[in-house]
Amino acid sequence: MPATAATISVMAVTAIAITFLAVMVGRTDATTTSPVRVNKCCEKFEVVYDGKCTVASTVNATVWKPEFIGRKGERNVQVDNYRFIIGLPDCGTKQKFNIYEYHDSYDKLILFPDGQLRHLILRHHSSMQGSVGSYLDEDYIDAGDSNVPLLQYDYEQGLYCMDRAIGIAGEAGGELMEGLIAKVCSPKEETHWTDSDVMLRKIINPICHGIAMIILLVVAIIYFVLPTLRDLVGNMVTTITMCLIVSQAADLVRIFTEFSNHVSFLIADLFFYVSLLGAFFWLNAMGYYIWKMFRTRNVFLRVSDGRKYCWYSGYAWGCTGTMAAIAVFAHYFLDLPGSNRSVGGADNQQSARESFFEGQDNISWLGIAVFFTPIAFIIIVNIFFFVTTLRFINRMHTYGRIHHKLRCSFVMFTLIFATMSVSWLFLILSWLHFDGLLYMHIIANALQAPCILYICVLRQKHVTFLVKSCFRDQAPQTTEWGDEMTYMNGGDY
Repeated sequence: MPATAATISVMAVTAIAITFLAVMVGRTDATTTSPVRVNKCCEKFEVVYDGKCTVASTVNATVWKPEFIGRKGERNVQVDNYRFIIGLPDCGTKQKFNIYEYHDSYDKLILFPDGQLRHLILRHHSSMQGSVGSYLDEDYIDAGDSNVPLLQYDYEQGLYCMDRAIGIAGEAGGELMEGLIAKVCSPKEETHWTDSDVMLRKIINPICHGIAMIILLVVAIIYFVLPTLRDLVGNMVTTITMCLIVSQAADLVRIFTEFSNHVSFLIADLFFYVSLLGAFFWLNAMGYYIWKMFRTRNVFLRVSDGRKYCWYSGYAWGCTGTMAAIAVFAHYFLDLPGSNRSVGGADNQQSARESFFEGQDNISWLGIAVFFTPIAFIIIVNIFFFVTTLRFINRMHTYGRIHHKLRCSFVMFTLIFATMSVSWLFLILSWLHFDGLLYMHIIANALQAPCILYICVLRQKHVTFLVKSCFRDQAPQTTEWGDEMTYMNGGDY
C-alpha cells in the first residue's frame, strides 16, 4: 500500500508538471503568434480621398494593404498574421500632422514587420543625381548610417495611422494622384538649452512676455483705480492695455507648441488675433474722439462720459466680433481645400468630421488676412486723425485748460499709435522666416510695454503726481469734474 500511494503521488506530480509546461508553451506560442497591430486611419473598405475617409468603390480605388519592409531593407516581408486598428492616433497634448508619400516625394513611409512606422526625410544635395523618388526606389538605405543624407523619425503603435491617399493635383480637373498618408503625433526632439536661438525663442522671449503683462497690468490698474483718471480717454487706455495683456498671454501659449494640441493652439491663435484687433479698434476710437473734440466749438469733457464709453464700446467690440466671426468662417469654410462633404453615407460622418477639423493647428492665411486688413485700414485712418488734428492745433493761438488736456491726450494717442504700429509691423515681418526679422520682432514686442508705461504714466507729470499722492496717503480729492477740473491750477499737465 505505501508503494502504491507513493506511485500515485509521483504520477500526480508528473501530471501537474506536464500540464504546467503545456500551459507555458501555449502561452509562448500565443505570444509569438499574436497578430501585428497596424494602425489604419479609415475603415477597411475606405481610403482617404481629398482629405476625407471615403468608400473606395465610389472613387474607383483599391483599399490599402500594408507592405512591410525589414529592418535591413528587405522588400515585401511576408506578415500573414496582422490586424487593423481603425482610428486616428491619440496624441494627447502633442500636435498632430499629416505626412504624404507620393511619387518623387521627399518623404518615405516605411512599415516594419513589428508594426512600427518610420518616416524618412531625404536631405537634398546638389551632388546627388536623379529625383528623390528614383533614388529611394533603387534600393533601401539604412538611415542609421551617418554618411547617408537622411533624417528619420520612428513612431510606435498608437502614435500613427496609415492609409491610401488619393487627391487631385493642381486645380480642378487635374491629374489624380495616389500615394500614402500617415497621420502622426509630433515626435519629441532633443532640446539644447545652451543654443542661443533656443534661449532667445524659448527662454528670453517668454520672460519678456511675462514682464510685459506685468507692466501693462500696472498701467491698467493705475488708470482704473485713480478716480480722476477714469474719464473717457482713461477708460480707453485701460481697455487697450487689457487687450494687449490678453494678446501677450495668448502669444505666450503659442510659443510653447510642444505643450499644446491642435485645438488649444487654434484657440490661442484666436485670442491673440482678436485681442490685437480689439486694441487697434479702441485706439481708433480714441483717435476719433480726440479729433472730434478738437473740431467741436463747445468742449465740455465731463458730459456723459459713461454714455460715450458705451457708444465707443459698441463700435470697437462690435467691429472686432464681426471681423472675428468672418475670420473663423473663412478659416473653416473658405480656405480649406476640398471642403465639400465626402461621399460614403451616414457611417462615414464621424470620419468626415475628424478629417474636417484635422490639421487646423493655426489660423489659416485667409483668416489672418481678415484680421489684419482692418488693422491696416485703422492705421491709415489714424494717420488721417493725426495729421488733421495736428494742423488744427498748430492753427490755434489761444486755448483753455480743457484744450490743454486734449492736447496731452493727443500726444499720448500719437505715441501709443506709433508704438503699436511698429510692433505690428515687426510681427508681420517675422513671418518671412528670417531669423534676424524674428529677433527684431521679439525685441520690438519686449519694448512695447515699457514704452506704453512711459507714455501713459512716467511721461505725464499729473499721473505720477497722483500715484505719489496715493503712496503718501494723500489721496486726491474725488469730484465729479474729473482730472482736468480737480487739478486745474496744479500745473502738472
